[in-house]
Amino acid sequence: MEKVIFTDPDTKEKIEFYVLEETQINGKKFLFVTEEEDGDSEAYILKEIADENDDVVYEMVEDDKNLQLLVKCLRN
Repeated sequence: MEKVIFTDPDTKEKIEFYVLEETQINGKKFLFVTEEEDGDSEAYILKEIADENDDVVYEMVEDDKNLQLLVKCLRN
């Protein structure tokens, strides 16, 4: 299973996530990830963005409005 490493912007802690699903909406790439490969664990949605060096960087989608829009798009 594919993994990505996410760096918490507040603590600078590196967290390894397992990618369960990947999709593109309006040209933006989103990842549905979990902390554990199997079993129950927290799940998150990451949005791909480019940093100032055009490197691939992911940020957590935490805004309720954006989360609801993503869920609506994924259900269709």
